[in-house]
Amino acid sequence: MLRIDDVHCDAGGRPILRGISTEFAPGLLHVIVGPNGSGKSTFLKAFSGEWPITAGAVYYDGQPLAALPKIRLAQRRAVMSQLPELHFPIRVDDIVMMGRYPHFAYRHGPHDTDICRKAMERLGVLELADRDYLTLSGGERQRVQFARALAQIWDIPVSGGSRYLFLDEPVSSLDVHYQHGFLGLARTLAASGIVVVAVLHDLNLALQYADRMLFLKSGRIVAAGEAPAIVTPELIGEVFGVAVHLLIHPYSDRPVVVYQNG
Repeated sequence: MLRIDDVHCDAGGRPILRGISTEFAPGLLHVIVGPNGSGKSTFLKAFSGEWPITAGAVYYDGQPLAALPKIRLAQRRAVMSQLPELHFPIRVDDIVMMGRYPHFAYRHGPHDTDICRKAMERLGVLELADRDYLTLSGGERQRVQFARALAQIWDIPVSGGSRYLFLDEPVSSLDVHYQHGFLGLARTLAASGIVVVAVLHDLNLALQYADRMLFLKSGRIVAAGEAPAIVTPELIGEVFGVAVHLLIHPYSDRPVVVYQNG
């Protein structure tokens, strides 16, 4: 269980997050949505330990984030950020092995190699293993980064407790096939007991896959709850400033957002 308690964050003296409190439980795919500048990525970085918190606290299985040794945090929590910049040649399998760094002291062993191979197979990038990462397309890089994150939390932590996977815009460079593949895998991982939190822009993708949605605006939570029950045209209008209709998807019981013209 991940608990966020009255978290505030600033950037350059300007408030970005304003007193956010919520919980992310295992077994559910949690999706954060909101307009540009609402604080989505900052929020994810704050509870993942990658952004300083001005006030409030974050708890992993009841343990304060501030008190967790960085190595123990890295062994149980993986972050897939929006495409990280690399400016030097490196093999794809070496990128994925980076996910295993918290799990060995000096040199990886056969167990780490096996996990990386399985993670690359899961993401369909095993055939890219010996390629230079810099030669890959944006979508291929996202799949490799997901494999790296998956390899990082493949093992159940020795210290016990939950595993955590945080995804910041994980489908932004993917075609439709891989978008659905990514989010289907994220939901499968959540169902296996991993705490999975994703930031998404596409409301229709969020509605098709999220078990729980959290709507952010101006650094505050406007609404949070079970999806799709929480989602209404009025809520979307309040958060995004657009008029929409919700129609039932012909192949599922989930709604589809249709935007009004004019």
